[in-house]
Amino acid sequence: MIVPKKNRVEVYQYLFKEGVLYAKKDYNAPSHPEMPDVPNLHVIKLMQSFKSRELVTERYAWSHYYWYVTNDGIKYLREYLSLPDEIVPATLKKSTRPLARPTPGDGRREGGRPDRPRFSDREGYRGGEGGGMGRGSAPDKAGAPGEFNPEFRGGLGRGRGGGGY
Repeated sequence: MIVPKKNRVEVYQYLFKEGVLYAKKDYNAPSHPEMPDVPNLHVIKLMQSFKSRELVTERYAWSHYYWYVTNDGIKYLREYLSLPDEIVPATLKKSTRPLARPTPGDGRREGGRPDRPRFSDREGYRGGEGGGMGRGSAPDKAGAPGEFNPEFRGGLGRGRGGGGY
């Protein structure tokens, strides 16, 4: 498909800047949501070409395409767009946020989640003193009540027994 150079350059710049690109599988959409001047079909076809040359990896989920630029794709886009080596896609930039470290004794574990009571192995899970799962004391586990007397008759052709229809 012939894509105007203006659209091609805009898609390539966006892909290089972000490192990822998505598009809804709608070939008739008048424009791409991130690039209003470029038809969605042009984005899909350009990325299809990149995929065949292994410059991007493609994922497809819930009627959307997702493309991730590869190292070869970064080299190609740098060459095509005449960019210096110092400029890198956003997906390769290091995060500047400091990692939050919990202070000892603030009631939080690693990862910032609050401490919860822990059960070693399975104590407290089922019954026992103090009950299982917040039920109080464990129920009596003596079995079925004395008046319970199940009666099994053959029926409907299940199992053994000559019951009929």
